[in-house]
Amino acid sequence: MTESGKAVIELSANALKVLQRRYLKKGETGEVLETPEEMFERVAKAVAKAERLYNPAAPVEEWESTFYELMTSLEFLPNSPTLMNAGRELGQLSACFVLPVGDSMESIFEAIKNTALIHKSGGGTGFSFSRVRPHNDVVLSTKGVSSGPLSFMSVFDAATETIKQGGTRRGANMGIMRVDHPDILDFISAKQDDDRLNNFNISVAVTDPFMRAVHEDQEYALVNPRSGDTVRMLSARQVFQNMVTLAWKNGDPGIVFIDRINADNPTPQLGEIESTNPCGEQPLLPYESCNLGSINLSRVVPDGHIDYARLGRIVKTAVRFLDDVIDVNRYPLPEIEQMTKGNRKIGLGVMGFADMLLQLQVPYDSEEACKIAAEVMGFIHDEARAASEDLARERGVFPNFEGSIFDAPGGARVRNATVTTIAPTGTISIIAGCSSGIEPLFAISYVRANVLDDDRMVEVHPYFEEVAKQRGFYSDELMAKIADVGTVRHLDGVPADVQTVFSTAHDISPEWHIKLQAAFQKSTDNAVSKTVNFGNEATTDDVEKVYLLAYKSGCKGVTIYRDGSREEQVLNVGQSKKKRESEAGLGIATTRPSRPQLLSGETQRMETGCGKLFVIMNDDEYGPREVFANMGKAGGCASSNTEALGRLISLALKKGASAEEVTEQLKGIRCHAPYGLGPNATLSCADAIGKALERRYVRGAAAAASGKPEPQLSLVELAQGACPDCGSVMRHEGGCLVCTEPGCSYSKCC
Repeated sequence: MTESGKAVIELSANALKVLQRRYLKKGETGEVLETPEEMFERVAKAVAKAERLYNPAAPVEEWESTFYELMTSLEFLPNSPTLMNAGRELGQLSACFVLPVGDSMESIFEAIKNTALIHKSGGGTGFSFSRVRPHNDVVLSTKGVSSGPLSFMSVFDAATETIKQGGTRRGANMGIMRVDHPDILDFISAKQDDDRLNNFNISVAVTDPFMRAVHEDQEYALVNPRSGDTVRMLSARQVFQNMVTLAWKNGDPGIVFIDRINADNPTPQLGEIESTNPCGEQPLLPYESCNLGSINLSRVVPDGHIDYARLGRIVKTAVRFLDDVIDVNRYPLPEIEQMTKGNRKIGLGVMGFADMLLQLQVPYDSEEACKIAAEVMGFIHDEARAASEDLARERGVFPNFEGSIFDAPGGARVRNATVTTIAPTGTISIIAGCSSGIEPLFAISYVRANVLDDDRMVEVHPYFEEVAKQRGFYSDELMAKIADVGTVRHLDGVPADVQTVFSTAHDISPEWHIKLQAAFQKSTDNAVSKTVNFGNEATTDDVEKVYLLAYKSGCKGVTIYRDGSREEQVLNVGQSKKKRESEAGLGIATTRPSRPQLLSGETQRMETGCGKLFVIMNDDEYGPREVFANMGKAGGCASSNTEALGRLISLALKKGASAEEVTEQLKGIRCHAPYGLGPNATLSCADAIGKALERRYVRGAAAAASGKPEPQLSLVELAQGACPDCGSVMRHEGGCLVCTEPGCSYSKCC
C-alpha cells in the first residue's frame, strides 16, 4: 500500500525501467524522486482539477480516485507527455501539433521558433510545405530566386537535432507536400541520402484527382502555390511509381490521402487540413494539438470473451479524462491554446489488440480478426461519441461548433470535434505490458544478449509460454530455435493450430495488414497508425498493390517498411564495391559512401572509474563503420568526452583507418580513476573503448579465422538494425522506429 492507502500496482520489470528512465520525477543529479504509484497520483490529481472549472462543488477527490484506478489498472493510459508533465512545472500534456508554414521568410522562421518551443515541451510537430514557392521561383522583394521548401526543411531538421540533445523525449517531425507541388519529385527522393532529414518522416499528400489520373494513366498539373499557375504536366503513373520505388528502397515517403482526410474534417469552416502529426494518425488544422490516450484491449478479455460492459465503462471515463486534459494543459503558444480549446479534439485509441486476438485464439491474418476489429472499434467510437454528448449537456458543445459538420438538423451536439484516433503507443504499451497499437506481435521468442558476460537469455511471449506448457510442447531448445528463426510458422514441434494463431509481423501478408487497418479506420474519426511489413524479397509491384489497396479500402494513409531495405542504398557515383575493396586491400584511405540507414552491430558494457560505459559498434559492408560511446548517466565531462571520442573514431573509420590502428591508439591511456584489476581492468574511458574495439574486431576476427567465432547477432536482430542509444534491436511499427530493449524506450517518433 502507498501512504495514501492505495494498492501498489503490478508492473513488469520492463515497465519499471521505462518509467524510471523517462517518466518519474528526478532530482538535479538524476535520482528518482517518485514511485510509479506517486506518478499516477500526480497525473490523476492534476487532471481532476478541471472538474471544478465547470462545477465549484464537483467531487474532485472522487474523480482523482477514478482516474487513478483507470490508469493503475493499466486499462487506459494517456499519451507520454501527460504522464511526464501533468502536475509538474512544465505542464504541457499534448503529444502532437501542426504548425503552419507560409510562403515568406518571416512565416518560415516563426514556425522554426515555435517548433523549438514545442519540442522542448515534449511534443511532436507536423508541417505542410505545400505553400512554399518552388526552388528557382521569383522572389519579388529581392529580384532573386527562391531556394525552395526542401532547403527550409533542412533548417527545421537541424533545429530539431540541436533541441533533442537535452530532452527526455526526442522531437519528431512530419513533412508533407502536395503531389501537385512543382518540387514534388525532389521531395519524394529527399531521404534517399541518409545524411538528410533524419528527424523527419515525410509523406506525399495525394489527391483524388491524382489517383484517378494514375488509374487512367493520364498526366496531371503541377501548380505554383505562389501564383496558382500550372508549371508543367507530369505522368501521374510515373510519379506514383517514383513514390513506390523510394518507399520500397527505404520506407520513405509515406502517403496520406488528403482529400479523404478533409472529407472527414469536422470543422471545414476553419480551413483545410494540410498535415498530420509525426506518425500520421492525427490530421490537424494549423495550430491545433490533440491529446491522445489508449485502451488496453488485453484487459477486457477476462474469460476468453470480450467484456463489452467493462470496455464501455473504460471508454466513458477515458473520454472525460481526455476532455479534462484540454483544460489543465499548459500550451506552448497562445494560438495553439485558442485552436485546441476551440475544437476540443481528443483521440481515444487502443493498444494490446494482438494480445486480445491471442486470448480469443483468433489469427491476426483472418476475416475473424477483421470482424473483431470492426466490432470493437465501432463500439468504442459509439460509446466515446455518447460520452462526448453527455459532456456537451454538462459543459456545452465545443466553441467552434457553429458551422461544423455537427451543426445541422439532427446533428449530434458534442463536446469534442473528434473522439477517436489510433496511435502507435510505442512506449506506453511497454508500461501497460501489452502489444503496441493494432500491430501484430514483433516476435514470439527472442534472445537478449549480455555482451559483457557472453550470456544469451531467451525471452518468450507469456501467452505463448503458457500455451506451450499447457499443451506439453515447451522446451528450452524449441524456444531458442524460435528466437533464431523469428517465427513459429512451419516449425516442427509446434502444433498447427498454435502456428496459425501465434503469427508475427513478418508472417502476415501485406494485404492483411491493410485489411486490419481499414477495419479500424471505418470507426475512427482521425486516422490509424499502422506499418505494413514486407519481407526483403518483396518487389515494387508488391508495394504498389498495397498502396492501391489502401486507397480502395478507405484508409487515410499508408506507411510501409521492407525488411532490410535501409541498407539498399546507392553507392556514390563512379565508385563500385569492387573498386573500394581493392583500394582497401592496397591500404589506400578512401571515404565510404553515405551511411546506410540500417547497420548491424553490437553493444558492449564496460565498467570504468566514471561509471558504466556502453560502447556501440556498427558495421557496414566494408567493415567497422561507426562507434557510439555513452555513459550510463547523461551529463558531465566524461559523457561529453566519450561522445566526442565516438565521433572521432567514426570519422577515422569512414576515412579508411582500420580497427587495429584505432585500438592501438586508445589502449593504455590512463586517467585518475582506473577500474578493476588484472586483464579486465580499464585504465580510462578511452582504454575501455579501445578494449571493446579489440574484442570485436581484433580478437573477434582472430577467433573467426580459427573457426571459433564469438557469438553474433541472430538473423532477426541483423535485419532490424541497432538502436542509436543502446545498440539493441529496432523494429518498425506505426511509422516509428522503436527499440526492443527493456528500459531503453528509444523511438524515432512518439
